[in-house]
Amino acid sequence: MKFLSFLKSLKPEKSNKKVVLKTGAVVMCCLALVAINISFDRIAEAASGTKRQIPIYRVAREDNKASISFDAAWGNEDTKQLIDILQKYDVKATFFVVGQWVDKYPESVKALSDAGHEIMSHSDTHPHMPQLSAENMRAEIRNTADKIEKITGAKPTLFRPPYGDYNNMLIDVLREEGVYCIQWDVDSLDWKDLPSEEIATRVIGKMKPGSIALFHNAAKNTPASLPAILEAMKEKGIELVPISELIYYENYQINHAGEQQLKAAPPKDAENSTPTEGTPKENPEEKAYDAPLNPFYR
Repeated sequence: MKFLSFLKSLKPEKSNKKVVLKTGAVVMCCLALVAINISFDRIAEAASGTKRQIPIYRVAREDNKASISFDAAWGNEDTKQLIDILQKYDVKATFFVVGQWVDKYPESVKALSDAGHEIMSHSDTHPHMPQLSAENMRAEIRNTADKIEKITGAKPTLFRPPYGDYNNMLIDVLREEGVYCIQWDVDSLDWKDLPSEEIATRVIGKMKPGSIALFHNAAKNTPASLPAILEAMKEKGIELVPISELIYYENYQINHAGEQQLKAAPPKDAENSTPTEGTPKENPEEKAYDAPLNPFYR
């Protein structure tokens, strides 16, 4: 707003060409500064040779398992209804909750946990995490974890960044805290208040083994869309499990599309062999959390 007011204050007289030129120069400089500020993180990473780290968007599975998840940050009107629907279809889900939501609705957190759903972290105050220092990131993670553990008895091991917004520092901090960063590959778009039929059609068409679907606990038509989705998953033979049961914890890598994959086991006769000239070395681009920007990133 201040920037717009500033521009309005620079209205030149038609006859004053110098003022027009100066105004144009100021505008161009301001726009350049904005562009530099927006791109700073990526420019810094490129300059340092640091590769873009990414979270887990989906998992390569051969056993037809997938997950549905709900972000809880604002309202609470439909939480009980979601619990009842999930219980009817014997499905356990993952709920990513904001610390402030936990403060406001502790009874709902307990009800979700008692119903067998896992409660994971969605930050404490729902900020854009890349705008924080490492210290403040850690505070967001730890504060929420303490609140969740106090109610459920279990400390969260998964974290979903608000707005899906992340950077290398966040993933580094999460790794130091022993927490996995989780995104999604199937977006229900329920927050747009799409008709329940449209939400169901969208999710059913995109879900496959290893998928992680994103819903919101307070979206208007999410409860009405769930029965059709859950029935379709059963017909497809897809078993819906909490995300903690979907992901891998050892010997994995994350590819350029954000898919977590198990690494191929080395041949038995090569385990104790000495590398010789021409023997391929480990590709650093195939290490966990070591891949370019995910196409789903937003």
